[in-house]
Amino acid sequence: MIRHPASAELPALAAIELAADAKFAPLGIVFPPGTTMIEEASDPSRVYVTGVPPVAFALVGTVDGQTHLDQLAVHPVHEGKGLGTALLEAVCALGAVTLTTFRDVPWNAPWYARRGFEVLDPAEWGPELRALVAHERELGIEVAPRVVMRRLRSVGT
Repeated sequence: MIRHPASAELPALAAIELAADAKFAPLGIVFPPGTTMIEEASDPSRVYVTGVPPVAFALVGTVDGQTHLDQLAVHPVHEGKGLGTALLEAVCALGAVTLTTFRDVPWNAPWYARRGFEVLDPAEWGPELRALVAHERELGIEVAPRVVMRRLRSVGT
């Protein structure tokens, strides 16, 4: 069941993100301290979770007037159950969705591509998306090649 979390559940989501981020370490990708996205979320309406207590979440925002997927994280213990796909589809039901992700990590850009996302050419980025990409670079998140992707509609529509 996909739902918005209770406010009291928000702090525990950071542990899910950190556990999911640990999967990148064997690839040589280590996120700089203080770049956990969910810690910035104070509005439960921006977050979708699954599980009680939550075991996966999607954090959304708005960039250039479109839904932007800030973060999708599934606790590694719960991977392979379709939770990430279910959360992604809930987000995509909102309309066109953009995101930034690692180009070559199998569970990043290739995973999103299999779910209907396409790499968005920089010429198509709006001013807020350009600023977001620049901000990620300033934070040091671009430790491997990244891309901006977009899905215009829900799969099957």
